[in-house]
Amino acid sequence: MICGYLAAALGIALTPAAFAQSYPVKPIRVIVAQAPGSANDLVARIVGNKLAESLGQQMVVDTRPGAGGMLGAEIAARAVPDGYTLFMTNSSSHGSNPALYARLSYDAVKDFVPIIFVAASPYVLNVHPSLPVKSVKELIALAKARPGQINYASAGNGSVHQLAGDLLKTSGGIDIVHIPYKGTTPAIAALVSGEVSIMFATVTSIQPQIKAGRVRGLAVTTLKRTELMPGLPTVAETLPGFEMMSWFGLLGPAGLPPAIVSRMNTETAKVLANAEVRSLLNAQGFEVMSGTPEQFGDFIKNEIAKITRLAKAAGIKAE
Repeated sequence: MICGYLAAALGIALTPAAFAQSYPVKPIRVIVAQAPGSANDLVARIVGNKLAESLGQQMVVDTRPGAGGMLGAEIAARAVPDGYTLFMTNSSSHGSNPALYARLSYDAVKDFVPIIFVAASPYVLNVHPSLPVKSVKELIALAKARPGQINYASAGNGSVHQLAGDLLKTSGGIDIVHIPYKGTTPAIAALVSGEVSIMFATVTSIQPQIKAGRVRGLAVTTLKRTELMPGLPTVAETLPGFEMMSWFGLLGPAGLPPAIVSRMNTETAKVLANAEVRSLLNAQGFEVMSGTPEQFGDFIKNEIAKITRLAKAAGIKAE
């Protein structure tokens, strides 16, 4: 098949379908707005390595940490929409940031084209073993009996941990006190020591503590039960509609040709259905997602709207 560049040189017009089949003809850069070794970076590399095999071109992960994910997102938004710069977004750059910051250097909806929902990581609602509860229902009852006396940890103001805690407050009609820490590690340490009583944490970060009996996992924050934490119910079984998770997905800059969007959606969906890829993602605490570009676009809009409502009601502001 004549490649896109050669066809252009010869003045041959390619149909969208032919253009998509000729793409890619060179390596694809995937921008990650977090540091090397972060969850976002791991997802991009696991999926990117298998995509490189199916596409026949290298997928180059370009980590651009800074400003809470805003730096990388801005670079991706300003990229040429030719399919050779994509963005592995997450629940910060296209979830909490647009909801919590009055001004961003990019528009999370208008500056990007959704390609596919890639993966999600549920949170676990945990309590210190000294708290006499073994279910979400019991926790809510205890909190109602002790208003303002039970606290919960987060990795900082505006973090998903705080958002989940405030969603628990509003959904359960309880008064619990937020204690922000400078990162996930010190927050978990505070939970283990009993300095705080409650914390929402990712599966991978809290599972060793649960297995060791240092904390008690009560429920997961996805709408359906997850194989990542077998045996745990969902918070939604007690508080219908409760959902909060870290998530990751592939976007392109605005103006990305529909043919390329379709091709990348199809190829990535195949990769996500691969048993090896699913196993690697599961081992890191991620559930495999998928779906159409339209479904992912709707999900992003709904996430921004949900967090905006929650932040406004709870008075949450980003640091």
